Amino acid sequence: MFGSLWSSFDTNLFDEFRRPKGDVDPVTGRTAWPAGIRALRRGTFPPVNVGSTPDQVDVYLFAPGLDPKGIDLSIQQNLLTISGGRRIGADADADYYRRERFEGDFRRVISLPDDVDPDRVEAKYRDGVLRISVKRREAARPRQIEVK
Repeated sequence: MFGSLWSSFDTNLFDEFRRPKGDVDPVTGRTAWPAGIRALRRGTFPPVNVGSTPDQVDVYLFAPGLDPKGIDLSIQQNLLTISGGRRIGADADADYYRRERFEGDFRRVISLPDDVDPDRVEAKYRDGVLRISVKRREAARPRQIEVK
């Protein structure tokens, strides 16, 4: 029913409206979508890696220039929330024609597996990398059963 309605409509018309924006975006460095499946959207800060082992889940945030005292971490219902801010001194007399370093407040929310223990979290900030380790619950870990 709806297929016949849209089949008579020329969708190339919309493509013509989108074409100028598509031509300009690569020149200005602005795109609406990430370049690939593992790429971040423009303006996403800080980049994050999440890995897991049978014992714990490790979250790495690549955030140079942060004050560790200004980072706020919380876990609620298996959601890890990281927020803070980064201030970069800029020369007031300079005319910047490009500034790629993120400055301002940020907030990232990462979903953790159901078997993590929110009471066993460690966070360390070193050399611009924030590492957050969340241990798994003992009851959730596999155990070897001896057969007699």
